[in-house]
Amino acid sequence: MFTKPEDFAKSSINSALFFANTTFDGIERLALLNLAAARSVFEGAMSNVTALLGAKDVQAFVSIQKELASPSIEKGMEYSRNVIAIAGETKDKLAKEVEAKVAENAATVSGLVEKALASAPAGSEVAVAAVKTAIKSANEAYEGLNKAAKQAAEVAEASVAAATSATMKAANVVAAPKASKKAA
Repeated sequence: MFTKPEDFAKSSINSALFFANTTFDGIERLALLNLAAARSVFEGAMSNVTALLGAKDVQAFVSIQKELASPSIEKGMEYSRNVIAIAGETKDKLAKEVEAKVAENAATVSGLVEKALASAPAGSEVAVAAVKTAIKSANEAYEGLNKAAKQAAEVAEASVAAATSATMKAANVVAAPKASKKAA
């Protein structure tokens, strides 16, 4: 519980620093991922151009182009998974901090309300009960919203995983005919 305004100010500054540092960490990780992806795309493009220039005829050119498409799809899916992982980890860190601060503030408010209600005049039991019920309802509403938000995030993550899996299967179906042609 905050006993002095300075304690509240320090807590607020520490929270702001945590949120800023966590956000900047996520941004930094995304920037490094983007730089690595850009380098990989550039190097892959140069390699692909070299391979395509080595084609002897149109059919070889088309065949090489098909072979080069599948790894590009896989790299794109891997990049997407990494972006989602970084965003998810950052979100989780921030959410845990928010939950902790909400719990801390709820405990502080409850303590203050209990002190105030303990010194309430006689005959105010109904008002005291109403205040306690309101606080309990607010806490339950927050918990319900938090649970719904977590479920929505889980559904979104599952949808992305399913879409990724479907895309990879589709890419493998495209790659499978060329592998069987090579075997023939």
